[in-house]
Amino acid sequence: MSIAGLFVLVIGVILAIALHEIGHLVPAKLFGVKVPKYFIGFGPTLFSRTFRGTEYGVKAIPLGGFVQLSGMYAPAKDGVVLTNRKGQLTLAEEARRVSAEQIEPGEEEHAFYRLSVPKKLAVMFGGPFVNLLIALALSVVLLVGIGAPALLNQVGAIPACVSASECSDADPVTPAETAGLRPGDTILSWGGTPTQSWTDVQQAISSGTASPTEVTVDRDGDTISLTVTPVMLERPVVDEDGQVVLENGEELTQVVPYVGIAPAIGLERQSITAVPGYIGDMLWRTAGVIVRLPQQLWSLTTDFVTGQERDQSSIVGIIGVAQVAGQITGADIDGYSATEKTADLINLLIALNVSLFAFNMLPLLPLDGGHITGALYEGARRRWAAMRGRPDPGPADTARLMPLSYAVAGAFILMTVILIVVDIFNPITLY
Repeated sequence: MSIAGLFVLVIGVILAIALHEIGHLVPAKLFGVKVPKYFIGFGPTLFSRTFRGTEYGVKAIPLGGFVQLSGMYAPAKDGVVLTNRKGQLTLAEEARRVSAEQIEPGEEEHAFYRLSVPKKLAVMFGGPFVNLLIALALSVVLLVGIGAPALLNQVGAIPACVSASECSDADPVTPAETAGLRPGDTILSWGGTPTQSWTDVQQAISSGTASPTEVTVDRDGDTISLTVTPVMLERPVVDEDGQVVLENGEELTQVVPYVGIAPAIGLERQSITAVPGYIGDMLWRTAGVIVRLPQQLWSLTTDFVTGQERDQSSIVGIIGVAQVAGQITGADIDGYSATEKTADLINLLIALNVSLFAFNMLPLLPLDGGHITGALYEGARRRWAAMRGRPDPGPADTARLMPLSYAVAGAFILMTVILIVVDIFNPITLY
């Protein structure tokens, strides 16, 4: 079963990468850009075929992919320094010349840098956008088709007694126990009020009194009527987030009807309108992880080097994600059904695609967000020149950012190595 989870994760990663690159490939070809290569993975080529001028293939290390767009960088303008103090070509000029070599004589119009700003944006945003679409589609399957974890209108547990602390022989049993409620009972109505959710049950109980109340439940397919007599107890006031409300530093309390039941937790199907909020929340949390990434990497590294126990909420790399997938499908826990495992796997794939979208939108080369930022700068510069009646300044010379591009790539490689090492030798354990 663990292997099944790993298999699903590997296929999900490969598809996410492949479709991401197709998101670049399709608009690039549509706009006439020459696309020599489309590959999944890095390293030695395992398989490739050429079709309509593009070599499609798979490489040995499936940790990414790429689409080669010819003419990414515009030639240097007059007066631009092409060599350093040692007489060697600058990184920017090297990038420009490699870019120019990909364009054969007569193919100049098929260079990427010649595209209009809107077309450049469409090509570069296409990849991350596909990952966002995948996340949205999977969220529909998860929320609408399977359901999200929720408190159900079903009895999950019944405390042994009314006492809020440890029970003794002198403590009375709960009203739920006295009435004959059992874990697994689905509460259909409370005091004549239909209850379709745990919120309905809570509201029906809190709006009642300590008088006998008729409760209808479904027990193993049979409809049963019971009579529950709540007791009035003093309980802390909690807010919408379940936090105890304080007043002048002390807990605020109130006297409320008490029955003594805890809800069962299960999957509850949602409306399709819940999908945007679900994705939005995941994007917000992913953005928070990105902002705290340097600090989290430092903590992860120091804990590993000093032999500290790993924080189970720390960030993970692709190896860690694969381990989590294996633990999900391999878990042997009562009540953790195949449906719930499937939901968790889908949620993992949603998080993966949201992360791919968010990371690629960072405004840093060589990420897609860096190219998008360059295109936006180019458009703003051209618009400003037009407003002032100046000549078109032409394409932005993004090749000058190559030193930054190498630095960012090096940082990501270092991060990947750290995460792989820590995930292998100090993995996260869910169960």
